[in-house]
Amino acid sequence: MQIKPLRMGNIEAKLPIIQGGMGIGISLGGLAGAVAKEGGVGIISAAQIGYREPDFDRNTKEANLRAVRTEYAKARAIAPEGVIGFNIMVAMKDYDDYVRAAVEAGADLIISGAGLPTELPRIAGDAKVKLAPIVSTAKSAKVIFKYWDRKYKRMPDLLVIEGPRAGGHLGFTREQLEEYLPSYDAEIKEILSVVREYEKAYGFKIPTALAGGIDSREAAAHAFSLGADAVQAATRFVTTEECDADVRYKQAYIKAAQEDIIIVKSPVGMPGRAIKNSLMEKVMSGEKIPHGPCRRCLEKCNPAETPYCITEALIHAARGEVEDGLLFCGAYAYRADHIENVREVIDSLLPQGSGNQEG
Repeated sequence: MQIKPLRMGNIEAKLPIIQGGMGIGISLGGLAGAVAKEGGVGIISAAQIGYREPDFDRNTKEANLRAVRTEYAKARAIAPEGVIGFNIMVAMKDYDDYVRAAVEAGADLIISGAGLPTELPRIAGDAKVKLAPIVSTAKSAKVIFKYWDRKYKRMPDLLVIEGPRAGGHLGFTREQLEEYLPSYDAEIKEILSVVREYEKAYGFKIPTALAGGIDSREAAAHAFSLGADAVQAATRFVTTEECDADVRYKQAYIKAAQEDIIIVKSPVGMPGRAIKNSLMEKVMSGEKIPHGPCRRCLEKCNPAETPYCITEALIHAARGEVEDGLLFCGAYAYRADHIENVREVIDSLLPQGSGNQEG
């Protein structure tokens, strides 16, 4: 299979591979820069990105906005000519401010999900940044396309279709997960039909990327055979030398068995996929985990009612405190069996002979 570069308007990535955004602190400037250097699209997660800043607990928002700039600069120094963007969740508090910070930092692309990014074009304004909503159903795709068409007279520069085998927060109810896990292909085709409808109306191509369970050459080939222009992979990049997480986080993936990969309930009610550990066992048994001051991460979180603080749990994980952390992962995380590098991951996802052969 001959693969083509990923073109988003006037921006082109040599390889049609997007490294998915992973927060807190899993995909920062180091990983994103390494992927972009190899010709893929490197994505920095904006979720509590400033957790390592000394004033994070006192001035969370300011620390995060500062880190948006520094992590982007780090990635850009690694890949001066690469395609580098941010993943910014709609569910985040101060979403508008994080989008503007990413634009001001110089991001090539903003990928946005965990809610419908209906207002993303308004916030980005006339900036040259490319905008990519994440959808999981044809219904969500129709809402985004119709709204952006009617209100902004514009289309996404890229559409990310995230399936039920993805990691972290999922765009499905538990019932939908049961429906789509056997096969998601029919829903993908419905989403692509929505894309084709608006491509025809606007007279230009709207590229699509398929995400969720893309862990092998075969999975990527299947995505391309369905009509995707690119694939987005996240879990595979966790167990790389360049990943920004603590090595103990990476080892947790390597040690995990298939039965350790579970669907958990986020403090804000959204289903997510993670590795079972002591923290999750306590939460599943109904125990409420004490936590520190609210860091204002998610718009709909009520600290007085939440069973545990997702910010604290994700920071514990990123720092390698794996039994006390929330270890988000994709459905096939248990297949990881060693630490590799970013180039090896990219080469293992692309058809034989189509990987990055430079240098």
